[in-house]
Amino acid sequence: MQRILIVEDDTNINNLLREALSKAGYSCEQAFSGTEAKLLLNMPEHNYSLVLLDLMLPGITGEEVLAEIRKKGKLPVIVLTAKDGLDEKVQVLTNGADDYITKPFEIREVLARIQVQLRHEEEKETEEEHNLSFKKMVLNRDTFQVKIDGKILSKITKQEFAILELLLRNPKQVFSKEDIFEYAWDEPYMGETKTLDVHISNIRKKIKTVTSEEYIETVWGIGYRLHV
Repeated sequence: MQRILIVEDDTNINNLLREALSKAGYSCEQAFSGTEAKLLLNMPEHNYSLVLLDLMLPGITGEEVLAEIRKKGKLPVIVLTAKDGLDEKVQVLTNGADDYITKPFEIREVLARIQVQLRHEEEKETEEEHNLSFKKMVLNRDTFQVKIDGKILSKITKQEFAILELLLRNPKQVFSKEDIFEYAWDEPYMGETKTLDVHISNIRKKIKTVTSEEYIETVWGIGYRLHV
């Protein structure tokens, strides 16, 4: 169940939001001050999906809470604000909010805005599941394509794709030739390195057709890794 943190010092509004969101199938937690919100957000076990954040809070301000959230990641934040001027709205978005809702608001609008933000997050997660990236290289496991800065590496073979997939999954790790061969060819390594070395050389040549930047580093006596 998706968990939403409601940060609102007005008890009536906070309880109204909790009741409506709970009926809509969300798990809710309530904070009535910026200080309380910061404390809850620092508890990793809570794992919130979204934050509804009032700006005018006792203790730590809503703006400060938003800044703390943005320091740690991209948790979706919808700001609840009584300020309806264009400058105030622009400032809210510039400071890192994903959306804002002007008070007084309709619950249906709040629910709709929440659904939009959560759907965006689900789409991002799906994209991340299917893509691996390093520097300007993006490997797409659905389309079987490898791009660098938007340029497709042409005629990537099954084994070349698998080699890059293994390296991109673990960008800081050095892989032995044995490990790379068994992953890419899905068969036992028999001690012959020429086939793998040729494939690595071919990958490097294809990379050089789109960029001068090095992506694969040889670690002598061991194997290969991404060039960090």
